[in-house]
Amino acid sequence: MSTASATAPVRLAGAIVIGGGPAGLMAAERLAAQGMPVQLYDAMPSVGRKFLMAGKGGMNITHAEAADAFLRRYGARADRIAPLLAGFDANALRAWVHDLGIDTFVGTSGRVFPTDMKAAPLLRAWLHRLRESGVSIHTRHRWLGFGPSVDGWHGLRFATRDGDTEVAARAVVLALGGGSWARLGSDGAWLPLLAARGVDVAPLRPANCGFDVAWSEVLRTRHAGHPVKPVAIGVTLADGTVLHRQGEFVVSETGIEGSLVYAMSAPIRDLIDAHGNATITLDLAPGRTAENVAAEVAHPRGSRSVSSHLQSRLGITGVKAGLLREVLSKDAMHDPVALGAAIKALPLRLDRARPIDEVISSAGGVRFEAMDARLMLAALPGVFCAGEMLDWEAPTGGYLLTVCFASGRVAGEGAAAYLKT
Repeated sequence: MSTASATAPVRLAGAIVIGGGPAGLMAAERLAAQGMPVQLYDAMPSVGRKFLMAGKGGMNITHAEAADAFLRRYGARADRIAPLLAGFDANALRAWVHDLGIDTFVGTSGRVFPTDMKAAPLLRAWLHRLRESGVSIHTRHRWLGFGPSVDGWHGLRFATRDGDTEVAARAVVLALGGGSWARLGSDGAWLPLLAARGVDVAPLRPANCGFDVAWSEVLRTRHAGHPVKPVAIGVTLADGTVLHRQGEFVVSETGIEGSLVYAMSAPIRDLIDAHGNATITLDLAPGRTAENVAAEVAHPRGSRSVSSHLQSRLGITGVKAGLLREVLSKDAMHDPVALGAAIKALPLRLDRARPIDEVISSAGGVRFEAMDARLMLAALPGVFCAGEMLDWEAPTGGYLLTVCFASGRVAGEGAAAYLKT
């Protein structure tokens, strides 16, 4: 491969895929299956780094819930996601994993995992199959943007350890990830490059994220790192709709994080974007009615302290008691009516989402309206997009990975069809 100079870029037969995550690898697989030569480029020293990181606590591939419920997880973009899943849904993904020689099982929550819970064996088996099919993988090639496009060939510039280089192809699949975890390759640097070429893109925003709270030093010192469970979060949307969900979260040094917070992060983030902050309510006794809590709090406590009273009557202690003291005044803590109401609906102000680089995933990216059904860009015929760089989001639980695989499949097959025209 020659370094970039005044000479024309090297034209490569077949297609180029940029990005070595699940979407890019799946696009490469589908292109190779159609007999197309494939060159895959990735900025990192090895491919699949974020995929491997996601598997650190157990590789959650997909989810086993019913198709209708599964599709609803994609919220406002469900209508755009539906055609992608129609060709490669959760069941198809699980069968594909089995075909790699990896067994799976369904956990108690409905999440689907490899039997050994690990991502590395799956990735190794997949890369072996890709190389056997003729896919050439080039690491340490950071995409710098487009070069000149001549006669339908798209010039592509890369930075390498040996200097900048430029190649060209008629079909290109971009699977560059979102804006989270830049150290693993998803830095969102592609967004202005596409915008400059007339591609309609939405700003990247945090998704599946924690939020900042202006904790006192007392709460931060005593309770940072402590889980809050069981608990329910309530959020009132702009139209008056109230969302309510039970689970658990963690008090962090900066605010709140964890599975329950991530599950409700999209509407909370949208409220913060619209109003500068958002107030949620915490139900610290989700298994009890408001009437029961009020009665327990009003029960005569004699000489016992409020803390001892709450622990004996409602089991509220530790971080839950700390949250009550953080929000309520001293007078309110000694007012049975105010205290009982707060236990069922403790208001907590969230100031901002955590920085995008540290969150699980990102929203925003290439708008579906900028692409056709094959995920080809209207502004750049022959260039396809897939994965998290598209403008969609989903909660954790296998939903993110499933659409990364499914969109990569659509883009790869679209690119193959384009090359045959």
